[in-house]
Amino acid sequence: MLVALSAVAALPACSTVQQHTALPQATTTAPLASGQGQAEPGSYLRLPGMTANRAPVRVGIILPFSNNAAATRKLAASMMNAAQMALYDSGKTNIVLITGDEGDGGAPAASAARSLIRKGVRVIIGPLFAASVRAVAPVAQRSGIPVIGFSSDRSVAQPGVYLLSFQPENDVRRIVDYAASQGHRAFAALLPRDPYGDHIAAAFEKDVPQVSGQVVDIERFDPQNGDVAPQAASLASAHPDALLVAQGGAALRGTAQALSIDGLAGARTQLLGTGVWDDPSILGEQALDGGWFAAPQPDANSAFVQHYEAAFGSRPPTLSGLAYDAVALIGLLSQAPAGERFSADALTNPNGFGGVSGIFRFQPNGDCQRGLAILGVTASGFTLVAPAPTTFEKQGS
Repeated sequence: MLVALSAVAALPACSTVQQHTALPQATTTAPLASGQGQAEPGSYLRLPGMTANRAPVRVGIILPFSNNAAATRKLAASMMNAAQMALYDSGKTNIVLITGDEGDGGAPAASAARSLIRKGVRVIIGPLFAASVRAVAPVAQRSGIPVIGFSSDRSVAQPGVYLLSFQPENDVRRIVDYAASQGHRAFAALLPRDPYGDHIAAAFEKDVPQVSGQVVDIERFDPQNGDVAPQAASLASAHPDALLVAQGGAALRGTAQALSIDGLAGARTQLLGTGVWDDPSILGEQALDGGWFAAPQPDANSAFVQHYEAAFGSRPPTLSGLAYDAVALIGLLSQAPAGERFSADALTNPNGFGGVSGIFRFQPNGDCQRGLAILGVTASGFTLVAPAPTTFEKQGS
């Protein structure tokens, strides 16, 4: 069974607020939890007119509002817009968002977390950067506050620090599993020599044996150097029947041409890709025709995109959907008694949750699993080869 998040609804333009302020929708309060006493510390953020025995559900959200890069500041603003939209859509008037600024990442995020905890937050959404999540984690853990971060770097996940992000490991798991279901057993990979490639390599070596496959070769290349001829020759000598290429854009087109020269494209070897293949610029390269890659279900987030555009007049960045999902999840969990709302058991519900881009669930170690589709590359565009799952339950269970 899947636990669904709040549905998309119409949001009036007047619902937007300034950053770094509490949302005006949070005007109804909830009783204090049993044993919490009749009053809270004076540092806790309270709403005007709130009596001593009432309290809102305080939620911290840390984003890079003052980052040096204009594009990052714009992303932070869009994610905050999506968070506000989710709160409005949830209909939960007892939730108040309190913002913190991670700036350029790291120490400022830890300082923001300390400030939010002094104001009484019981869960923290964000931050965005891996260094910021790493800095916030010990601060939050000392106070028993769970963190729902947006970094895609799985190394910063841990119990109590959950990553609601698009992690490359999910792409690898899905594409390897699907290829194996189609009879492929001899797997090879061509990966960049960078942190992204490191993550892919670790997941590939773990996942292939789990589907009764064999890793016959892994070749690494310099992403700054377009020459992969030596690696292609080595891969060809390993005779894989499935080859994962973790590269995208124009560079992927050049790589595919080099692979085809060595017979590593077409009927002999099934080309596999990760989410970076989800880019129209790779279309038209004959060597990629018939390739498969893992990505969210096409147009899964179309309702969210249309909703956001109607509210804010612009198309949201992909990561804005993560902020929407995080706040929608908080709205769902806030219905439980105060002591159970954001517990590890609640956050790691094995049934998972339905989000903007499909289903997801947190693991006890902080990892996030996502339901992904398999897309195919053709001369005319991407086609749906296998739909994204709509449940985490095993078929036949």
